[in-house]
Amino acid sequence: MKKIIVFVLVALSGNGIAQEKNWQGKFEQLDQLLPTPNSYRSASGAPGPAYWQQRADYDISVELNDENQSLRGSETITYYNNAPEPLTYLWLQLDQNILADGSMTRKTSGGAIRDSIPAKFLATTASAYDFKGGYQISSVRDASDKPLNHVINFTMMRVDLPQPLKPGEKFTFKVDWSYNINDMMKIGGRSGCEFFPEDGNYIYFVAQWFPRMCVFDDIEGWQNKQYLGAGEFALTFGDYKVRITVPSDHIVGATGWLQNPKDVLAREQLERFELARKTFDKQVWIVTEEEAKKREKERSKKKSTWVFHAENVRDFAFASSRKFIWDAMAVKNADKAPLAQSLYPKEGNPLWGKESTLAIKNTLDIYTERTIPYPYPTAYSINWVGGGMEYPMVSFNGGRPAKDGTISDRVLVRCVYIIVHEVGHNYFPMIINSDERQWTWMDEGLNSFLEKETMRIRYPNLNYSSNTPKDIVNFMKGDKAMMRPIMATADNQGQYGGSNGYTKTAAALTLLRETVMGPELFDKAFQEFSVRWAFKHPKPADFFRTMEDASAVDLDWFWRGWFYSTDHVDITLDEVKWYKVKKSQPDLEKRNVKVAGGDVSAGKGKPGEKVTDFSKGPQDFTVLNTKEEDYGQFRARIDDNAMRTKLEEKNFYEVTLKNTGGLVSPVIIEWTYKDGSKEIEKIPAEIWRLNEKEVKKVFVKEKEVVNVVIDPKQETADVNITDNVFPKRAAESKFDQLKKN
Repeated sequence: MKKIIVFVLVALSGNGIAQEKNWQGKFEQLDQLLPTPNSYRSASGAPGPAYWQQRADYDISVELNDENQSLRGSETITYYNNAPEPLTYLWLQLDQNILADGSMTRKTSGGAIRDSIPAKFLATTASAYDFKGGYQISSVRDASDKPLNHVINFTMMRVDLPQPLKPGEKFTFKVDWSYNINDMMKIGGRSGCEFFPEDGNYIYFVAQWFPRMCVFDDIEGWQNKQYLGAGEFALTFGDYKVRITVPSDHIVGATGWLQNPKDVLAREQLERFELARKTFDKQVWIVTEEEAKKREKERSKKKSTWVFHAENVRDFAFASSRKFIWDAMAVKNADKAPLAQSLYPKEGNPLWGKESTLAIKNTLDIYTERTIPYPYPTAYSINWVGGGMEYPMVSFNGGRPAKDGTISDRVLVRCVYIIVHEVGHNYFPMIINSDERQWTWMDEGLNSFLEKETMRIRYPNLNYSSNTPKDIVNFMKGDKAMMRPIMATADNQGQYGGSNGYTKTAAALTLLRETVMGPELFDKAFQEFSVRWAFKHPKPADFFRTMEDASAVDLDWFWRGWFYSTDHVDITLDEVKWYKVKKSQPDLEKRNVKVAGGDVSAGKGKPGEKVTDFSKGPQDFTVLNTKEEDYGQFRARIDDNAMRTKLEEKNFYEVTLKNTGGLVSPVIIEWTYKDGSKEIEKIPAEIWRLNEKEVKKVFVKEKEVVNVVIDPKQETADVNITDNVFPKRAAESKFDQLKKN
């Protein structure tokens, strides 16, 4: 073993003693927590050479009843078994059963009685609304119309196969079903209808509306976890042919491309539709507000069937109403020109006419730049009350002006970022298709990060500050007893699930991009993950491994801290000591001075007394002549006097940092010099690798320092910035300045 020679600066910057007591394994690798790589999923994070996934094609006919708000449909499913094993049964999701009497969600939902409760909320708690939800499955048959044995277990249905479905084979079967559509004002959900008493019309937001295949994959087998409401969906890709029958005065927007516009659109509407497909610089109104107002009064008894085809999608949703205003424009996107389309009632104007379709375009632009070109022919933004919900090519988005048409800044910002977020979900998870039932963060978090990037780049003048490290501080310092790690399953996140899945993940990725990796390395790795897993089923390990594989940055400490723990960032700037080389150093060879501490001059404070400012000036230390034994077997020598002369005008600052919050983090230091200039210095998180609780580091500066601040721009989600400033007497005024920033 070679002898390691430790010089003065290393001695001055030692990481402290008793390191064994301060080690918690925060920098150890995640290998034991992640699935073992194999031929299906490689150690690099890419799909392996034997990667496989199932496929399901759908042929569906459905009719919407506008008189009693119900849906009736029939479907033919062709399921392809690409797995290397035979299947003896298939599992389907029955999402509407979450609204059925006796559902697991209702049975397991908590609640409490207060001294006063609004009638609306009490009615929900008591299931007092006169509504019968859930599927009525009228038949399950094979391709020859022979009944198939099937069992319904809450939101899951097992279909027993007449004989094993071998690898490479396909099986075709049919399901007939119906259900009542919930009024979203009374009974919330991710789909339903909204009633407008002023004109007596409905808007229907139809999603999770047909029995659909569960995912069968190499990690879990059948993903048939019950749908409880928080955990969303795991779905299989396939092609869809869907015929939607509605009143003939309705406008329908849906997943896929409209196949029969001549059958369902008036001549003028058809002309406008074709014009929109060629117009890139402005919207074209296919149905104007005045035309929509006229439709609200028609109440046609005739029916029309809208036919849509969609290729390689994981789901299908649609919206239908006679209230819809409809505008659209084409978007240049790589070698394609997808049509951005917005549907909204008059209650959404003037906000939606100004913002919706433009927000679709901005989203597709930025997401394409960071991931892959948008592969689908269209993207809809459809207005509803509340937040947002996403499906392939279709998103339901909240945001309406006040009744008098005024638009507050808050409403404007919220409307725009909701549209960006929900349209962005076309990428995560509709294309890069994660398991939402398990991992909220893989769709909501990755998407919230790109939502933030789109808002930052395309809407710099809007007052948007979400999904940043600064934005997550209050959450991070919350009650740890109630928190769960980001990696907790969606249904088990509790009240903090939203912040975990959305904001904390997005803030973590922002920190990863801006501070840990840098934009160039991060963007390349993030795009590599998107390219590798487009139209596939990635898992968390695939993301973690790809981000490291494409960047050469060891991030296991980052995933361990941000994703697997509930620790928070709180770095304390404990002390800053100022040193200078002592100029007058007689009889150096005769003095018995310890290298580790130097020869600290008297009068600079009592032994053990903590330095609180720079008022007493620098402490002097002696630079000794190098002893012969310190050179080991090296024959070359340095000029000790020349080295002393070179360093004697330098300022040495020994900084003591404490990891108070537990979450290891990069250290960002702002130095303010006596001449008023400033310098930002970034220290990688690996500074904590030998002592995870306290480190000391020496910085050599040409100029005299008057102020030191840790994380001056609040980039690391440090929950306590009051202990980030030195001198301590300047902390209060600097803290007030940080809060303003």
